Amino acid sequence: MPRYVTVTPHLTVDDLEHRYRHCRVAVERTHWHIVWLVAQGRHVPEVATLVGYTANWVREIIRRYNANGAAGIADQRQHSQGHPRLLSPPLREDLGQALGAPPPDGGRWTGPKVAAWLAERLGRPVGSQRGWEAMRTLGFTPQRPRPRATKADPVAQAVFKKGGSRPRLTR
Repeated sequence: MPRYVTVTPHLTVDDLEHRYRHCRVAVERTHWHIVWLVAQGRHVPEVATLVGYTANWVREIIRRYNANGAAGIADQRQHSQGHPRLLSPPLREDLGQALGAPPPDGGRWTGPKVAAWLAERLGRPVGSQRGWEAMRTLGFTPQRPRPRATKADPVAQAVFKKGGSRPRLTR
């Protein structure tokens, strides 16, 4: 196994520089920059510092270039499948029906209650934020009464509601 990473000569060093300098896609430009610098004989830690990537990622870019040539340089994030959705269509339908009825423990549906319902069906933990998002996705909002001030003065509230002036505090 070689001590240093080497670049397979798919293109000359001048061609690599030309592709780096004329590339319009930012991610690909950085990849071309990495390949060009390593092809010049620079070491991976130095190149990683120059481009702001980790040394392992620089090695991965070189591996992809060596294996696939110019096609290995392309930004491959658009091919990612991403994370699967939390609510599959059948689960979404079941949740909509469940939200139409009161929750098992009574009261009102909240994000944590929906998360617990989802966790039971999915067999894995679900955060309360995801429960709230699932409710909002289906068009439901958490229904709670407005909080009341516990230290409020009922006389001052009655005067305020009638449109009168507030009683003034004297010193």
